[in-house]
Amino acid sequence: MAFLDSVLEPPSYGWRDECGNLSEPSSNQILKEFFKRLNIFKNKKNWLSFMSWFMVLCLAPFLFLFIFKYFSFKLLIAAFVYSMIVMGTHGTIWHHRYCTHGAYEFSNKFWRFFTQNLTLKIIPEEIYAISHHVHHALSDQPGDPYNASGGFLYCFLADVNHQPINRSMTEKNYGKCVNLMRHTGVNTNSYAQYQKWGTLASPVRTIISVILNWSFWFAAFYLLGGFGLVCAMFGAAGFWAVGVRTYNYEGHGKGEDKRRDGVDYNREDMSINQIWPGYVAGEWHNNHHLYPKSARSGFKPYQLDLAWCYIKLLSMIGAVSHYRDSKKEFYQAYCAEPAAAKATAKAYAKETKKALVADL
Repeated sequence: MAFLDSVLEPPSYGWRDECGNLSEPSSNQILKEFFKRLNIFKNKKNWLSFMSWFMVLCLAPFLFLFIFKYFSFKLLIAAFVYSMIVMGTHGTIWHHRYCTHGAYEFSNKFWRFFTQNLTLKIIPEEIYAISHHVHHALSDQPGDPYNASGGFLYCFLADVNHQPINRSMTEKNYGKCVNLMRHTGVNTNSYAQYQKWGTLASPVRTIISVILNWSFWFAAFYLLGGFGLVCAMFGAAGFWAVGVRTYNYEGHGKGEDKRRDGVDYNREDMSINQIWPGYVAGEWHNNHHLYPKSARSGFKPYQLDLAWCYIKLLSMIGAVSHYRDSKKEFYQAYCAEPAAAKATAKAYAKETKKALVADL
């Protein structure tokens, strides 16, 4: 646990208070930390956090042009589908199940590259994946980078305040971070470069990859529907990029215990299954916390999982060589006698948590 306890850059208000409980900063403290960590003039190591929000600002004009100049109900429907379903599902497929949990493997680099660039690049893989390992190991505990008990702003601004990697890691711990990202194909800095830039990712390579990705999708949308479609899709992507930052606050009950019997079986943290993110992005969150390494998290008949549909399709055409599917284990645990199911589930949850840490 020592590595996971120290892999993220601690905020100025700390993870824990003097009693060892979650440090709950005021809104002013959170905002002050946010703007301090965006300041690239004071510290160039803030570049990745700055870039993440700068991309959102770059998408804002497209949203305004769509609303005030190119608006139509057809484009509104297209924007809705792209932001809510396409972007949301891709986040689950790529950042969540592949980059973080390695729930499936690609047959070759082409399909990995294809999947990575299925949508506009907005969220840096490094910011998402490393911190998400910590989230699972310390879920709803002090040190969880988006602990819902810290409040809405604590979660909403977590990508800047809590998720960047520690800037003063030893070479050994930095190597562990590199290993966590190796399968994603993201080119990482040497230790000397990391000491200069404070990140796994190289600034030049990251910026070039975003420019190429955005250029491709700009041209594709323009050829398909002109500048109106470009504005609708790029604006929708920006809308999603802001909205997705609210997810973990909602997905962990806003800091309250909103778990329901017969729906949310994991009792090790406050994660809950929700219909909307489940249907539009395959994010059945309580199920996912039960079986984090599963490529499927929609286990019950009504739990549509579009991310799993994509992974399964790629498997059928040979683009995915291996995946983990925990549906069978879920039914064995929760369709058995209640007492036996409860014992099995609790034991599995503990084993899974130990395995997550052991993998590091």
